[in-house]
Amino acid sequence: MNPLQEEMMHRFCRYVRIPSQSKPNGGTQVPSTESQWDMARTLMKECEDMGLIDLSLSDKCVLTGRLPAHTEPGCDRKIPAVGFCAHLDTVDVDLSPVVHPQLVEHYDGSDIVLNADKNIVMTVSDHPELRDYVGQDLITTDGTSVLGADNKAAITNVMTALHTLTTHPGLYHGDIYVAFVPDEECGLFGSKNMDFSKFPVDFAYTIDSCALGEIVYETFNAGSATVTIHGVSAHPMSAKGNLVNPTLLACDFINMFDRSETPECTEGKEGYIWCQAVESNQSKAVVSLNIRDHSKEKYEEKKRRIAANVEKLKQMEPRAAITCEMEDTYGNIADAITDDNHKAIDYIFDAFKELQIQPKPIAMRGGTDGSFISTKGILTPNYFTGGLNFHSRYEFLPLPSLEKSYEVTMKLIDLIYEG
Repeated sequence: MNPLQEEMMHRFCRYVRIPSQSKPNGGTQVPSTESQWDMARTLMKECEDMGLIDLSLSDKCVLTGRLPAHTEPGCDRKIPAVGFCAHLDTVDVDLSPVVHPQLVEHYDGSDIVLNADKNIVMTVSDHPELRDYVGQDLITTDGTSVLGADNKAAITNVMTALHTLTTHPGLYHGDIYVAFVPDEECGLFGSKNMDFSKFPVDFAYTIDSCALGEIVYETFNAGSATVTIHGVSAHPMSAKGNLVNPTLLACDFINMFDRSETPECTEGKEGYIWCQAVESNQSKAVVSLNIRDHSKEKYEEKKRRIAANVEKLKQMEPRAAITCEMEDTYGNIADAITDDNHKAIDYIFDAFKELQIQPKPIAMRGGTDGSFISTKGILTPNYFTGGLNFHSRYEFLPLPSLEKSYEVTMKLIDLIYEG
């Protein structure tokens, strides 16, 4: 382990030991957990100590700030302002919110015992990706929690870069803005509550992908639909001709959709309509749907199909009161790409080339904070953290990959300065 990896390891372990799980609540309260404030305040203090200015921690736990440009004497070029965004929260998958990171030194290629007392083992047969990291130092969980590299590896990356820039006066750069946001894992609610007047960048980056080399500038268009069915309750002895069963109507509605167009039957850029929850009783049923597609046209068609099926259900049973609410969640980053801002993506490929990293572009079957930020006219592509097996007790972070992610950040800052 080299000195930089050791520095990043200690910073990362310090961050993941701060519990900051988010809790899905539909955005009724942001942040969804008090613990995310602890993470935000920690970062704010560190940013203050490093000399960042315009620091702001909003009432929604969105932390923004700026590292002022540091240019060569006589430099009068316009240098693009760049932003880096990472999320404060870790996912809640019904594991412990408390993380106990462990270091596996010089991984030997065998199964990794995460927790001997609880007999939790990460086996190579179940996780063949481990074979790619033989000889490297890995950070793992103790099997009782996720590790939190999603997204504290990104926070470590950005904060290490800021520390490097503020302690090495010979490194030149333009204005660098940072945004640390809550509740990404439960609906991008942090980025949706950003004050973009405090993030006036030409383009930005999220660092929220996985293995070394991953690049994401294509994501789903995403939305949700909630169909509420009010039936007519009646005692079974007098139900004939009177009872309108909302549960059965919900089943009728769900069966109107193509079973082959679901998450478990699609891949790549194929979209889907996912009936992901049904709640019902004698009087009311609520069907919750997620809508996803890389194609904006196909995404809108799926929304129209849901609306049409709601109308069909109303005609099937006029006595029921049926409503449908739809909401757009985020957009495809690719739809924000123009001739004027494409350079933000070119910089990533240029950085990878100079650092001898093999690019692995991915059309993500999901979204990032950049998916929403891009809809605000700020193109925000995404690159790798180095972590693997996100959202799992088997999550792990190879330190050489974390170091490479940091090197990409530093190279991007340099390339943007050089123009």
